[in-house]
Amino acid sequence: MENPRDIEVTRIESLDDSRIGMYSRLTEAQLCDCLHTSERIFIAESPKVILTALSAGYHPLSLLCEERHLCGDAAPILERVSGIPVYTGDRDLLAGITGYRLTRGVLCAMRRPELPSVEHVCSGARRLVVIDGVCDTTNIGSIFRSAAALGIDGVLLTPTSCDPLNRRAVRVSMGSVFLIPWTWLDDGIASLRGLGFKTVAMALRKESVPLDDPVLTAEPRLAIIMGTEGDGLADETISDADYTVCIPMHHGVDSLNVAAASAVAFYALT
Repeated sequence: MENPRDIEVTRIESLDDSRIGMYSRLTEAQLCDCLHTSERIFIAESPKVILTALSAGYHPLSLLCEERHLCGDAAPILERVSGIPVYTGDRDLLAGITGYRLTRGVLCAMRRPELPSVEHVCSGARRLVVIDGVCDTTNIGSIFRSAAALGIDGVLLTPTSCDPLNRRAVRVSMGSVFLIPWTWLDDGIASLRGLGFKTVAMALRKESVPLDDPVLTAEPRLAIIMGTEGDGLADETISDADYTVCIPMHHGVDSLNVAAASAVAFYALT
């Protein structure tokens, strides 16, 4: 089989091969912390997601894909990278790494970027989402995808939230995590007032205003706070917010999943 651009490809026969340790043996936390700070790693999965990351300026370190994809789904990626190791293996090998069979088996190890400051993410933004204590990777990925699609200008995450560059979060976001500026919010949600934002706590409370209240859309700058999957936002966070907002429910349903609720809130408030 001829390879695009005659790129040198190394065939891997075992998950124990040290050359693919970043794919097979390191946990997500170890990927984040390994080597030097400037060389922390994340894994992007699937051709579309990898190409989105490359277009956004993310730096690839190596590529691992099924041999049959070298001249297929991986070819557009190989056309855009040079000077990095390219490893290949059969479908069962990749399934042993990911825990399931990939339909378009391509993985790329990439360097984590230096994150912008909170002030940079907020600069010029009209609508932000604050992800507060959401630790499910699927929900994180879904929130990012909705935020990018529905006009949110930036994402801030409290330290108790899941890493957006977790492999599953990246895959669920379909690469949207690369399209919208984000960073960690270490100074507390109240600090956003000093940057010109009114805060909106999404919560079911008697004092909540409906999502379609005109006073909300009239606000020039809003930070929409989405809470944990089970308990929602803390009482202190709700009481400190400028607005408490609810999505009207019907048929006895008390709430939506945080990812679904975020999509509804983004659409209404942008």
